[in-house]
Amino acid sequence: MLQRKLLIIVAAIAVIAGCTTRKPYKMLEGVAWNTTFHIIYSSSASLDDSIHDIMRQVELSISPYCDSSTISKINRNESMITDSMFHKVFLKSKHINNISQGAFDPTIAPVINLWGFGSGKAAEHTPSQHQIDSALQLMGIDECFLTPSDTIVKKHPGTEFDFSAIAKGYGCDAIAEMMRRNGCLNFMIEVGGEIVVDGNSPRGTDWNVMIDAPLQAHDSILHDGIAVISVTSCAIATSGNYRNFRNVDGAIYGHSISPSTGRPAENSTLSVTVVAPECITADALATACMVMNIDSAINMIERLDNVSALFVTADENGQWQLRTTSRFPKLIH
Repeated sequence: MLQRKLLIIVAAIAVIAGCTTRKPYKMLEGVAWNTTFHIIYSSSASLDDSIHDIMRQVELSISPYCDSSTISKINRNESMITDSMFHKVFLKSKHINNISQGAFDPTIAPVINLWGFGSGKAAEHTPSQHQIDSALQLMGIDECFLTPSDTIVKKHPGTEFDFSAIAKGYGCDAIAEMMRRNGCLNFMIEVGGEIVVDGNSPRGTDWNVMIDAPLQAHDSILHDGIAVISVTSCAIATSGNYRNFRNVDGAIYGHSISPSTGRPAENSTLSVTVVAPECITADALATACMVMNIDSAINMIERLDNVSALFVTADENGQWQLRTTSRFPKLIH
């Protein structure tokens, strides 16, 4: 992920320094939603305040790390009243849950908390099967719904939502929508590795994005760039266990928890990069693909319009292998 950021950010800075276009490119970077962000956009007026405002709105709606957020209140059963952001993310989550046959389910929060990947404290011990089974009983976004008055009905009072696997994508889309409303048509928004691009880069061409390949050697994680894609008017999201894992009872567990078993996914997939029209879609699909059988995941992506994906898997020797959907090779620079 770091190399991918550097390819975009460093190259863009070099061009911005000598840029004399009518609408100069501006850069904004910082920390939001428990991660870093880098934004490059072409505008005669600064949109920085509007960007920060959207970031704050997203945090107050769907961040489980904010005690006063809508999602935190719903999880604590203090209020079942949703807002427009929660509403959109909830409905998209139900859609991705449906097309992935349950591989994406943000009501998995009680399960991921057991494994130490949620907003609570890190797990000290591997959860027992009884604990996992009990948490799974609370899960099921297909059994949650919104009423006409925009209140939410949960499957069980103990059901909790965690939109971490879709929130950054939604946030990127929200910022992109604001930029377009303000006449800004050339931009790159990157938040925690999720990206939305539109128009031209400072070089006057499509945006070049380098994709990481994780290399595993014994108990260390290495990275290498495997492809550069040239894109515009789309979103890119990557999910990978090499970015987020825990050592529990001496064993290494990735953060991709299967909703069907309540355990870390057992497959050879190291990372999935999805390119889609919207980042909310790319983000959720990348998460779903990480826990799916790779053939099933590829078949799902192939059925979707204007969506493509690259899968990085590890063979028995720890060497990475690549598989793509049919449309992805056309994006390679």
